Amino acid sequence: MTSRLATIRAQGQRLFGVVTEGGFIALNDTFPHWAGLRQVIEAGALGRLAEAAQGRAVTHAEGSFAFDIPIPDPEKIICVGVNFPDRNAEYRDGQAAPPNMSLFPRFARSFTGHGQPLIRPPESPQLDYEGEVAVVIGRGGRRVPEAQALSHIAALTLCNEGTVRDWVRHAKFNVTQGKNWDRSGAMGPWLVPFTDPAQILDIRLTTRVNGQTRQDDRTGRMLFPVARQIAYISTFTTLVPGDIIVTGTPTGAGARRDPPVWLAPGDVVEVSAEGLGTLRNTVADEAAS
Repeated sequence: MTSRLATIRAQGQRLFGVVTEGGFIALNDTFPHWAGLRQVIEAGALGRLAEAAQGRAVTHAEGSFAFDIPIPDPEKIICVGVNFPDRNAEYRDGQAAPPNMSLFPRFARSFTGHGQPLIRPPESPQLDYEGEVAVVIGRGGRRVPEAQALSHIAALTLCNEGTVRDWVRHAKFNVTQGKNWDRSGAMGPWLVPFTDPAQILDIRLTTRVNGQTRQDDRTGRMLFPVARQIAYISTFTTLVPGDIIVTGTPTGAGARRDPPVWLAPGDVVEVSAEGLGTLRNTVADEAAS
C-alpha cells in the first residue's frame, strides 16, 4: 500500500507520522531530531517514516485527532493559474494559451487541513473552490533543467485553492489578496511519496460539491506540465525542500457557472485524484471576534 504521511494535531500537540487503517502512527518520539515533515524531506527521509511505522500499533485512533496541512511551515507556496485549456477559454479574450505561466503566492495560514471547514469571511460571500494537485519539492535547486525537474519532487498532495473572487479583482495586476484569506483553502490529507512520473503525468482530478461533480479533467492536459513549472519557477527563485507548487485547476469553478454559485456554510467540497485520495472539507462562516 502507498505510504500516507501526514501532520496532525492531538491534545494540543502537532505530530507527524503515518496514516494507516484505523488511525495514525505518530513518529515524533522515534525521530526527535526532526521537528516536522519539512525537516524529514530536507533529510530525504520520507521512506524511513514508512519503514518505522511497519508493525507498529496505532497511536491515535480515528476521531481522536485533526489533520493539519501536511507541511505547516514551507518556505514558499507558489500557485500556477489558468493551466488547463478550458480554463484559458473561460476568459473569453480570444487569446491562445500564453507563452509563460501565471504565478502567484499563497501563505500557509490561508490553508486548513482535511476535515476542517473552509472559512467564509464576513467581507464577501464569494468563496469559491479550485481542486488541484500540489507538488512538494524534495531536492532544491536553481535553474533546474526541465528534463531533470521531476527528480526534484519528494511527494504529492491535494489542494482546494479556495478563492474569494471579488477580492481577486481589487487591483489590476495581481490576485494575491483574493487568494490568501485565512483558512479559505485546504491541503492534504497526506503526502504520497513521489517515486514514478506516472503518478503525475496523466492522472484524473475531480472536484465535487455536495456530491455533484463540478470539475473533472486530467493532468496530461495541463498547458504547462509539472516539469516545466519546476524549471520555470526555479529560474527566478531557488526552490528548497518543502516548497509547494500548486499546479493549476480545471474548468468548472463556481465563478464560471451561470449564474455564479458560491460556497455556503454547510457545503461539502471533495477534491480527488488518482493515487492521492480525497481531500474533504465543509464550509463555515468566520466566527465573530
